[in-house]
Amino acid sequence: MFLAMTATNVQSQNTDQQQFRELYATMYNAMVAKDTATLSRIHADDFVLVHMTGMRQSKREYLDAIAGGTLNYYTAVHEQTDVTVEGDRATLTGRSRVTAAVFGGGHHTWPLQLCFRLVRRDGRWQFVEARASTY
Repeated sequence: MFLAMTATNVQSQNTDQQQFRELYATMYNAMVAKDTATLSRIHADDFVLVHMTGMRQSKREYLDAIAGGTLNYYTAVHEQTDVTVEGDRATLTGRSRVTAAVFGGGHHTWPLQLCFRLVRRDGRWQFVEARASTY
């Protein structure tokens, strides 16, 4: 019985890890495509993005900046994702090499780290906060 539970728990953890990696990749794919419908679905209504500068953007401000060309993402190569799940809450730290042009700046590639808080609401995971930094 103990071995069966352990195997099930490991399989569940692996499934959760894969689900979060897919959500992270979906987010970046939508950012590159300026797919605000997908971004709206995977970010909670109370989502907040905290930029490296400390500037805070609400979900609406973030989506408008992507749609309007203030935040332009071209590519993201994912290097590492770490996830911790506790019930209906999770943290995800993703490290990616991101090519972008933001806030009128030039086209550059950054080693971007995003630390997310996620919640599961109505059976689906959504981002509620992201804090950006470099690594």
